[in-house]
Amino acid sequence: MKISDIKVFEDIEDDSIIDIVCKKKNIDKSNINNWHIIKKSIDARDKNRVHYNYSVEIFLDGEEEKIYDDILKIDNKKEMIKRPVVIGAGPAGLFAAYTLALNGYNPILLEQGNSIEQREKDVEEFITNRRLNTNSNVQFGEGGAGAFSDGKLTTNVNSKYNKAVLETFVKFGAPKQILYLSKPHIGTDNLRKVIKNMREEIIRLGGEVKFNTKAVDFEICNNDQGLSKYVTAVITSNNERIETNNVILAVGHSARFVFEKLKQLDVKLEPKPFSIGVRIEHRQSVINESQYGTKTKLNLPPADYKLVYHDDNGRSLYTFCMCPGGFVMASSSEEGTIVTNGMSYYKRDGKNANSALLVNITPDDFMEDDNPLNGMYFQKKIEEDAFLLGGSNYNAPVQRVEDYLNNNCQEVRDSELEATYKPGINYCDLHKLFPKYVNDTLEKGIKYFGTKINGFDKNAILTAVESRSSCPIRILRDENMNSSVLGIHPCGEGAGYAGGIMTSAIDGIKVANAIVTKT
Repeated sequence: MKISDIKVFEDIEDDSIIDIVCKKKNIDKSNINNWHIIKKSIDARDKNRVHYNYSVEIFLDGEEEKIYDDILKIDNKKEMIKRPVVIGAGPAGLFAAYTLALNGYNPILLEQGNSIEQREKDVEEFITNRRLNTNSNVQFGEGGAGAFSDGKLTTNVNSKYNKAVLETFVKFGAPKQILYLSKPHIGTDNLRKVIKNMREEIIRLGGEVKFNTKAVDFEICNNDQGLSKYVTAVITSNNERIETNNVILAVGHSARFVFEKLKQLDVKLEPKPFSIGVRIEHRQSVINESQYGTKTKLNLPPADYKLVYHDDNGRSLYTFCMCPGGFVMASSSEEGTIVTNGMSYYKRDGKNANSALLVNITPDDFMEDDNPLNGMYFQKKIEEDAFLLGGSNYNAPVQRVEDYLNNNCQEVRDSELEATYKPGINYCDLHKLFPKYVNDTLEKGIKYFGTKINGFDKNAILTAVESRSSCPIRILRDENMNSSVLGIHPCGEGAGYAGGIMTSAIDGIKVANAIVTKT
């Protein structure tokens, strides 16, 4: 029995919702064999009647709860003589390796960065002492870029693997609430525990994990007819040659060295649209008041938002990776660049809210010739310019939103709002950083967002540059998940087929399934 639209106007423990359901629906609780929450959301459309909305599933006496089938286990499997290699230990790579290990294929997982435990120290060293480890940072290392984010687990993709991903996270230590919250997030603190537990299980199942091991080259051969190419080995930075016929390439959106290597090897690539912009910070209390009003007595979680503005010229400004109670993170992966990202802990108890404000960039903006890597170089140039604008010392360039909108650069520190970016900031004119079409769209969009969220275009700080929301390159693959070189299987966000933790994890499962399932 599924019961929906259960309105609750008080703070309760989630386990208490069954008593409310039984009372409202006149159900004898003793007849209930099992039950669980399907969904929990907040309805704040009427600021005078803000409430929780629950949906539950009840199994009455005599009925058995449906046991979720572990769809990560594959029945129609083929034999694989050489061990598969997974490159990259972000969500796509971890879930690909876990799926392979679960099915007895003993994968070798290569990660150029450190384990999550050591990686935390690498990130802290950068934000504290400005010493960047270009192999292990917010972008690279076990867990990928998602390990230092808000850990959002939302997706618009309707996949049979959605529940499998969430249940796998819970299995390895994530809060059970992610299974039913309408906007689940795991938090960077919980995610790091889950990543470690997944790695240990991959090893227990027969897999091998190699940290500080970069894939620097691939051995590729032609078949007898010379009509196609196939991979035979991976060469690592430790001068190791790993023979394999299956490489899952889950390198993430920042693996520029890999993209250049693939181009040298004539692997088919194409440019794709991406986005560029800034991080905007407000006091979290401002967002809470705008989203929830001032009358509710509920102990609500920090509020979020999702906004989009469409220009008449075909440009859009949209919010991305909104982090309630979070921080703006120093996310550079190359020396002499500034990159930002947002991060929140599970409790989201920081004073500021932050979100990316992103303007869409199309190949028409950067394709001066037929080089598929032009978008990557466009992206990198702005990151290098941000480094110079910030003072060439890893300070991020920032500007008060009012000054940006009024084209007025001055250093004014608001006592109620302090930028969270570390190691430091430098007030400057952000108009110098972006092309005119980006500045025009940012200005119009921010003003428009001010009509949607009270105070959005006031008392806020803009921090540049947000440039790694997605990959500017797609590695082409066919219906069997092969690139133009047989056995190299592009996967996840860096391959251009995902965007975020959930879709990356789902793509990892899909690719792992594709290479081991008999056709």
